[in-house]
Amino acid sequence: MNIRIAVAEDSDALVEFNQAMALETEGKHLDGDVLRQGVEAVFTDDKKGFYVVAEDAEWIIGGLMVTYEWSDWRNGWFWWIQSVYIRPEARGHGIYSRLYEFVKAKAADAGNVCGFRLYVEKDNFQAQKVYEKVGMEASHYLMYEENI
Repeated sequence: MNIRIAVAEDSDALVEFNQAMALETEGKHLDGDVLRQGVEAVFTDDKKGFYVVAEDAEWIIGGLMVTYEWSDWRNGWFWWIQSVYIRPEARGHGIYSRLYEFVKAKAADAGNVCGFRLYVEKDNFQAQKVYEKVGMEASHYLMYEENI
């Protein structure tokens, strides 16, 4: 397996992953055109973040996106891990662990990252176990949102 920074040519897989994840976790059908534009925007503006993918000999089997949040309290960046998806047939083989280790190594190289954050569905206990296994712990914050 190879873990690497995604390139624009990986957009089809990333769009597929996001559509599958939205359906699986929230029962949402995402607009394919809007989603593709959103994925492709990451490749044209590095301030938005970056994608990391895991590939085997045949195809991309998992991926995630990293976005940034400045912390004035810590004078450093939190890297938010988002859009995590592993193909169902590849789950349970440590793919996320490998992706996360890759991200942590990139953060160490950057030198100004103070931590990692992600959000997970309240009832997605399997994912929560995975995140805890790699050393993450539940925050005491709740997340609020308003869609416009």
